[in-house]
Amino acid sequence: MSRTWNTGVVALGGIALAALLTVIGHFEVNDDLNPWALTISDFAVSDRGGVIDVAMVVLALATVALLYGLRRADPTRPRSSPTAELLLGAWVGGLLLAAVVPTNEPGTAMTTAAYLHRYASVVAFLALPVGGWLLARRPDLTPAARTLRTLVLLSLALAAAMVWSAYPGDRVLIGLAERLLILTEVAVLATIAIVQARRLTPARAA
Repeated sequence: MSRTWNTGVVALGGIALAALLTVIGHFEVNDDLNPWALTISDFAVSDRGGVIDVAMVVLALATVALLYGLRRADPTRPRSSPTAELLLGAWVGGLLLAAVVPTNEPGTAMTTAAYLHRYASVVAFLALPVGGWLLARRPDLTPAARTLRTLVLLSLALAAAMVWSAYPGDRVLIGLAERLLILTEVAVLATIAIVQARRLTPARAA
């Protein structure tokens, strides 16, 4: 089996672990927090250094494994692929920065750290779907191209809904919009990882 297959399995394992830790993190917070009205970052800051922060780091590392497999899957990858890989790198950097730098406690004034956390998250949320759209052009991801484009369009629609909620919408259901956005964007990563996990190097497939 190829290194690409292995990286796909590692990425899927990391994605599954990150999802599990995020769910656990919602139950570990002692405060009476509303997941529909508050973001995941609001939950994480209430349990600083807890499992949600760990989940973000795990998801970033899973994406690194995915990038490793992408760079070795097709030596003749199209011109758009390096840009897509750079955008996935921006997603990784945004996740790690958001995990390390906390937002403010719900209901308190925004601090410099909170603004840094916010914009790191924005970069991550926007970089992944654009990168996913570009990756859909790769020949090695042709089997998943339609699924990737559908997920990307859905994630952009959810990002727009989250922006509306954050500003003119007075944060109505912002937590729900963010969780659906994250679920869709993680599905982009999982789709790529599944393609990698199913692929065998022809010379070693026998």
